[in-house]
Amino acid sequence: MNPLYPAVAERAENRCEYCRAPEQVFNFSFEVEHILPRSAGGSSEADNVALACESCNLHKASTVEAWDEVEERSVPLFHPRQDRWEVHFRYDSVSAQIVALTATGRVTITCLKMNSNFQLRARRHWLRLDLYP
Repeated sequence: MNPLYPAVAERAENRCEYCRAPEQVFNFSFEVEHILPRSAGGSSEADNVALACESCNLHKASTVEAWDEVEERSVPLFHPRQDRWEVHFRYDSVSAQIVALTATGRVTITCLKMNSNFQLRARRHWLRLDLYP
């Protein structure tokens, strides 16, 4: 286990800092993810790591920005240490989708596949169990 895990998990309240998935429903710990990848010069300091579910972490990989089709420009992905989730996203309890409020929200949802069919099914179950949002 990553030695930073206990502090990062506590700070994140044991939720993925991207999609807000509750760690308690998984049978393994979430991952300590480098927001700016080490391959791009990112450190393992507290201000550059986030708790991420496997899905968000795998889809994000080393991506830090992506093309926004609406604004027709490259924009940064959501940065859990610098951005507030509520500024970029909202949760729609009817559709179970995470809805983008900004260009950063749009590219993050798309890149991390936060509204895939699998994610939506899981979110609906979490909602029924009162574990989400």
